[in-house]
Amino acid sequence: MSSFRTTWPYERIMKDIYIQQCPYCDGENILTSLKEEDLDNAKEGIKTYLIMPCCHSKMTILKADEDYFWTTEQLR
Repeated sequence: MSSFRTTWPYERIMKDIYIQQCPYCDGENILTSLKEEDLDNAKEGIKTYLIMPCCHSKMTILKADEDYFWTTEQLR
């Protein structure tokens, strides 16, 4: 089981995917560039990359559920 420290919450509003606070630069209400297909792939356990538009840091998503991204690094 992956540690909860490697998770980061996200919100889905309509077809847009938001992160309330960037884990890298602390920017707020970040609209990500993830598409519906990318999120579906992450939910199936396919490794997905997310470049944060606020600071250009790269998050590697190993899997996703309805509330959290499970990543390769400790974010908390």
